[in-house]
Amino acid sequence: MEIKESSLLLSLEESDILLTDDFCYDVGSQDFYVSMEVKNEVMLVEYENIKRVMVCGDIHGDFDFVFNRLCLKYNICNTLLIVAGDCGFGFEPKSYYDEMAERYKDIMSSHNNHVLFVRGNHDNPAYFDGVTFNHEFMKAIPDYTVVKVSNRNILCIGGAISVDRWIRQQRMNTMRGLGLNTDDVLSVNIYWSNEVVVFNEKSLELISKNFKIDTVVTHTAPSFCELKSKKGIDFFVKIDDDLSNDIIEERLTMDRIYHKLIEDGHPLKRWYYGHFHQSHKEKIFKTTFKMLDVMELDLI
Repeated sequence: MEIKESSLLLSLEESDILLTDDFCYDVGSQDFYVSMEVKNEVMLVEYENIKRVMVCGDIHGDFDFVFNRLCLKYNICNTLLIVAGDCGFGFEPKSYYDEMAERYKDIMSSHNNHVLFVRGNHDNPAYFDGVTFNHEFMKAIPDYTVVKVSNRNILCIGGAISVDRWIRQQRMNTMRGLGLNTDDVLSVNIYWSNEVVVFNEKSLELISKNFKIDTVVTHTAPSFCELKSKKGIDFFVKIDDDLSNDIIEERLTMDRIYHKLIEDGHPLKRWYYGHFHQSHKEKIFKTTFKMLDVMELDLI
């Protein structure tokens, strides 16, 4: 199946209801509650007084565009936004991201908006430990985090393979030769070898004992979901001998996660993912899978 690229803004611009059912003038008088803690060996992020949940496709470091759209262009409030990977953490010094969080703190507070970042392949995994980037209104969360919000239990799992990894590795070698990066885990870089998605059976079993997951947010997707075609990556396959097999293995890892959740009886209704820079929606069995384009927003 050939998938067409989206308009990038489709979900919000097609629905005025989303933008008018709640005004922001009285948000400042509301109390909100958010907690992030390990509970029964599972990382749990829990919100109260959040009225809607949205998911965004890859943002590739354009934080200003995302926050301006959320709070200014669309005047959205009382909302949790989950970015489905390729957020852009690691391409700048850590201070850059902390300053960004501080810069948007007031407007996020006035609108009672919160953002959770899921790990993509274009992210330094070191930021996604629940500690390194953990601010009041935005957090980079570990893989296998459960988010409880608005009567939903959302499982977030990051990671994927960069099809251009060979080129990035060559550039890294050049940078290292010039002394432009170090071995520090938070040093500025352009590629991270531990980018792949990981099947963690123990985490899934612990989650199954304590939660019923209805929504999943990942960066890549199971093999039976779009995008299935490898059109467009022929060049990268030619220069990276292991790439094709590694991509197949990545999608099979996602299959294992899906089947484990189904076997454990989770009522999966929705599954969101980015990575492929295209937009598509399809119901497979009892789950609606939504592939999000770059910067595309969708309401859960």
